[in-house]
Amino acid sequence: MLPRLNGNRVLVTGGAGFIGSHLVDALVSHGAEVTILDNLSSGKIDNISHHEGNPSVKFIKGDLLNPQDIELAVNDCEIVFHLAANPDVRAGSSNPQSHFNQNVMATYNLLEVLRKKGNVEVLAFTSSSTVYGEAPTPTPEDYGELKPISVYGATKLACEALISAYAHSYGFRAVIYRLANIVGSRSTHGVIIDFIKKLSENPSELEILGDGTQKKSYLHVSDCIDAMLLAIEKTSNQVDILNIGSEDQVDVMTIARLVVEEMGLKNVEFKLTGGVDGGRGWIGDVKNMLLNISKLKRLGWKPRYNSAEAIRQAVKEILTS
Repeated sequence: MLPRLNGNRVLVTGGAGFIGSHLVDALVSHGAEVTILDNLSSGKIDNISHHEGNPSVKFIKGDLLNPQDIELAVNDCEIVFHLAANPDVRAGSSNPQSHFNQNVMATYNLLEVLRKKGNVEVLAFTSSSTVYGEAPTPTPEDYGELKPISVYGATKLACEALISAYAHSYGFRAVIYRLANIVGSRSTHGVIIDFIKKLSENPSELEILGDGTQKKSYLHVSDCIDAMLLAIEKTSNQVDILNIGSEDQVDVMTIARLVVEEMGLKNVEFKLTGGVDGGRGWIGDVKNMLLNISKLKRLGWKPRYNSAEAIRQAVKEILTS
């Protein structure tokens, strides 16, 4: 089991991104010394600018496709949180090479540096519910037919396999988080951002991708960070895999209504595109996702917000940011 984070030296790849920057905030509040490695392709320096001047936080603008950048960042770190990736699930259908490079190759390069340096005790990795594909819900971690239907999900599953093999072969511990849809301030893509942008441009009409019945679990980023840190401290196997999500779902139409309500709009006309392949929003879109989170709850965690509350809170944060 990992000692308390206070005084630990921690690397966060993708630490200027949405989830990564919130994780950095939490780690700093727990007394960790944090190095952030980010190429700023999707992350923003504004997300971490409030740590400027803090001697416990170091930012390195670098890329996981460059092993020299990784070596500089890992240095004497004991814990690595690996969040850097191409986060846009939908983009994988049109640009699979980007997902392969930014997810699989980047992870391989990181693992090779960890293998050679040998100083890291724990690697924590943000995977995704998309590794399950279209599985029965609520889906437990030991569900056995991992058949992702998106390139993004496939690359996350490949990363999981590499991490498991390296952890068992080279002596560090791995914690793999399979995340539901995480929402909150600093997010840059996803259904909430899409709806807010569209309604800002045309407050009388909202285009909704798919047939409107897509139903998924949403979790506020604050709950996600709490789960990630608890899992690091409460697990002890060579490789631990944990689902992180809420205990319920909302459909796309409900999200649309929540966004419209929080924006204070009236008489908005919803226009469904009908979607692709049976009403999906895009190729590779999983229509029904709900994770079984009983494993994490047994460790002492449970979400404060349900899916609708998380969405409502996220909309408020994004509109006031």
